[in-house]
Amino acid sequence: MPGWHAATKTLQNEGKLQTVGIVQEQHPNRARLFMQWQRMDWPIMVDSLNLLGVEVVPITLLIDEAGVIRFKGDVEQLDAFLGLEAAPSKPSPPIKAPSLDNIDLRRTSQASTGQTSTSQASTGLAAQADQLFLWGGDERLDEVIAGYSEVIRGTPDDGTAHFRLGVAFRKRGDSPQRQPGDFAAAIEHWGKALELNPNQYIWRRRIQQYGPRLAKPYPFYDWVETARREITARGENPWPLPVEPRGAELATPARGFDVAALPTPPSNADRIRRDQKGYVELEATVVPAVIQPGSSARLHLVFRPGKTLQSHWNNEAEDMSLWLQAPAGWEIDRRHLTYPNPPQLVSDETRRFELEAKSPQDAEASVVLTGYALYYVCEDVSGVCLYRRQDIEVPLSVGRSAF
Repeated sequence: MPGWHAATKTLQNEGKLQTVGIVQEQHPNRARLFMQWQRMDWPIMVDSLNLLGVEVVPITLLIDEAGVIRFKGDVEQLDAFLGLEAAPSKPSPPIKAPSLDNIDLRRTSQASTGQTSTSQASTGLAAQADQLFLWGGDERLDEVIAGYSEVIRGTPDDGTAHFRLGVAFRKRGDSPQRQPGDFAAAIEHWGKALELNPNQYIWRRRIQQYGPRLAKPYPFYDWVETARREITARGENPWPLPVEPRGAELATPARGFDVAALPTPPSNADRIRRDQKGYVELEATVVPAVIQPGSSARLHLVFRPGKTLQSHWNNEAEDMSLWLQAPAGWEIDRRHLTYPNPPQLVSDETRRFELEAKSPQDAEASVVLTGYALYYVCEDVSGVCLYRRQDIEVPLSVGRSAF
């Protein structure tokens, strides 16, 4: 985009050309921040569901005043394009948001089993799910997920429905309506979509965004802090990001798999009481969901204070730490990870850890990565603070996949 903008800036200023961008971003505010950083002030539309059905980007379309696509190419075709006369046109009605009052995808999904045509029922459900995703807001994502799930039950080989279901799961996981397992479900369905169409660039990049460094084509969002710094230096306020990039999204590609040295584990770990009441909840996601023999995956371990006990972190003692053990024949890049205590005496933030695992070339069966976390936590009801251990088991699925 910056190259196109620089090459056409004069034409834009003269009113001879209007540029409009479309991005397939899961988190479109990041594209807005990039636009602000590069001083590109033309409109950007968001197509997180890939309704356009494109398999690769970027694509440049040169469209005349009548809305007719004249060229599909690059800036070198601009002179020929600008010399064309516009095709005859008719006024287009303004685009309005559709009415969603009569859409209830949970009810529709339950009733769809009586349809005589599975294909027709799936097409109708998919169209309604698309509309509800675009216009219904976070509070209706449960219905969107129900709709796409029903489409897949009717047509399990619908790669587009798998991809869009993954987008909906990921969006809900970033929203106040978050459910445990949303991120893992997104990765699972993106992986299934890619198996059905291994050439789909957009679907592959969505997994790579959160995946291992050995499979990364480039760092995805390492420019964010530079952008913020330069925007601030210009006297502007950087565009806010509701979901900050982290971990895998900032990581640079790697050519080899490096394993860090393991410090000595605590000798009394087995004597520390287990967190059996659920003071802290763990959610583990493996990206990709299926690991090919000889390849690697990125593990996302997320710890949150438990909702039932309304617990919180106690930051007056040692940092939270993880100790992990690789399955036989496997490697993990870090077997010991820590989360530095924030300055507050107590807090309730989400604590995230990421590491990578590499399977042996002859891996045939799925295995389990094991370990434990040590942390200080307090129960809100009584205010009692405890030192607890939570055992970790993360299944690593081995098989052939398109990733």
